[in-house]
Amino acid sequence: MQTTSKILMVRPARFGFNEETAKNNYFQQKTEQEKVAEKAMDEFDAFVSLLRSNDVDVIVIQDTEEPWTPDSIFPNNWFSSHISGELVLYPMFAENRRLERKPAVLDFLRRKMNHTKLIDLTSWEDKGEFLEGTGSMIFDRDKRIAYCCRSPRSSEKVLQDFCSRMNFDAVVFDSFDKNGNLIYHTNVMMEVGTQVAVVCLESIKDEKEREKVASRLTATGKIIVDISLDQANHFAGNMLELKSRNGKPLMIMSAAARESLTPHQETIISTYNKILSPELNTIETNGGGSARCMIAEIFY
Repeated sequence: MQTTSKILMVRPARFGFNEETAKNNYFQQKTEQEKVAEKAMDEFDAFVSLLRSNDVDVIVIQDTEEPWTPDSIFPNNWFSSHISGELVLYPMFAENRRLERKPAVLDFLRRKMNHTKLIDLTSWEDKGEFLEGTGSMIFDRDKRIAYCCRSPRSSEKVLQDFCSRMNFDAVVFDSFDKNGNLIYHTNVMMEVGTQVAVVCLESIKDEKEREKVASRLTATGKIIVDISLDQANHFAGNMLELKSRNGKPLMIMSAAARESLTPHQETIISTYNKILSPELNTIETNGGGSARCMIAEIFY
């Protein structure tokens, strides 16, 4: 099962620019924008309403003001759930992001979601090795493939640990932004859905690695939508396919991402999915993450 109709989202309490994550998230911008936390909550609430109006089962957990977790709105980085019953916890690069693993959320996931096995990878934090969930990895769940671009937040050691425990095959590569920096999370340059894969092949400078990624996607039956580095900078790689409770396929992306697509690219995606594109400018600018980052898929 590649997609789900049940998701978890965390409503922020004190969203804001995170100095710790800005060390290697070059999508973040420190601005003089006023009322950032309030605007982020408004964008979040409108996004949830859009998803629910399209029959997605959205579980919303309200974040707490203390401890301060400015990136709690991006829960997909610290856990993932799987149809085979596993709940996986991931090692996080920024110390203040580790505080997002709050007891109330963990208790909810373990009891209410009925996960039968906990895989805790967080001990890798003590060794300075990180793997930030479905930010670091793009899953082809049906084929059990984890696509991952190397970065300070995506350790090959932890990736191999995950893959050996979960019986996934890793496809690893280097991906660079337009300024030559390693892209911090794979999910800003790549998405894998049931029919369509969106990927910024231009960001993979090594020709052999680029061909490896493209051929693996093609071999698994994906229709590739190849986006540019400029489009990736507008979060066009940060998409996620969901489905409604009655099985209708939905492609989730921000308004900025959708506006960056060419008519041909949008036609390909909309042939297979209804596109939902909320306005997320405040969250994207200050948090350096977009629509996909805000959604933690629930499989159980």
